[in-house]
Amino acid sequence: MSDRERIDEIKRKLRRLRKLEVRIRFGGPFHAANYCEDALNGGSRIKLVWDDFFNLGDRGNPGAKYRLSDLAAMDREEYRNVMDEYFFNVYYRYYTENGITGSHMYDPEILAWMGLPPDATAEEIKKRFRELAKKYHPDAGGDSRDFIMLMENYRKLVD
Repeated sequence: MSDRERIDEIKRKLRRLRKLEVRIRFGGPFHAANYCEDALNGGSRIKLVWDDFFNLGDRGNPGAKYRLSDLAAMDREEYRNVMDEYFFNVYYRYYTENGITGSHMYDPEILAWMGLPPDATAEEIKKRFRELAKKYHPDAGGDSRDFIMLMENYRKLVD
């Protein structure tokens, strides 16, 4: 498969992912049609996780986490990890928007900030928190702003 064909295939898959996120978070095709119509008119009432993750290069979000060229250069395992991370974020957003909470759900953005995978357990979070606390604590030569941010993020995770 040529590079151009691979890029075109990834574009098609990512566009289907965007539609899938709309169906997951907002219901059936009627809502998806409303989203697409509104987005085409420049309104985009709905903030999708997809917009923060992917930039296809055609008027995409320049601050997106992954560009099309980055995805095309990934091997199968790296690409799968990106998709896992994306779906963790989609479902986390869905659960929080609908008031579905549980002790096993943690904000994937905070976990990423801490250097943890989206599916980290409570034990992994606690262990990583202790490592970062030692690193960022002002008495150990760390920056107090980073330590305060760590404390705030950890509170958000455990509350």
